[in-house]
Amino acid sequence: MDDDASKTPVQCVRVLLAEDQGMVREALAALLGLEGDIDVVAQVGRGDEVVAAVLANDVQVAVLDIEMPGMTGIEAAAELHRRAPRTKVVIATTFGRPGYLRRAMESGADAFLVKDAPAAELAEAIRRVLRGERVIDPTLAAAALVEGANPLTARERDVLDAAADGAVNADIARRLHLSEGTVRNYLSMAIQKTEARNRTEAVRIAREKGWL
Repeated sequence: MDDDASKTPVQCVRVLLAEDQGMVREALAALLGLEGDIDVVAQVGRGDEVVAAVLANDVQVAVLDIEMPGMTGIEAAAELHRRAPRTKVVIATTFGRPGYLRRAMESGADAFLVKDAPAAELAEAIRRVLRGERVIDPTLAAAALVEGANPLTARERDVLDAAADGAVNADIARRLHLSEGTVRNYLSMAIQKTEARNRTEAVRIAREKGWL
């Protein structure tokens, strides 16, 4: 019997890459393509394209960047958790912030890695999450424990995020269907919790810590 014919074919992991920088995405796809058991079956450059691509390509593991147009990687992870719960999610980002790690895990992500890690580590993380393991960058995990939980409530985050582009309270109130007084209260609490002097500084601090 032919030895090659008797070998069991390798079952490749079907992977989606979501990254808004085309060159980075293509390079990552090429590196993962060198792994004999990983097949990049879909690539997207927007967060709001993730779910459709996963469902259309029977994706087993989605590798998501955080900062993408349309929808963040964390929001896409939460949407995948609802609509494609069997798909594993790996967050791979340049933003190694403890707050992002906590939010990613809360959204249902199975792994959180920083992009300066070797491609071999990402490949191994893909294999491990498929086996049901959780993979978290150890340095970030330690920092998250020191940092503590995000002090901002979901509504405070919404209001602070809406204020990030300089919108006045009336605009924020209309956008979020709140009263102006409620917006003022949420902003006041966000400023207090971030120990900022004003809303602009509160937005900066919250983003630096990965709370937004």
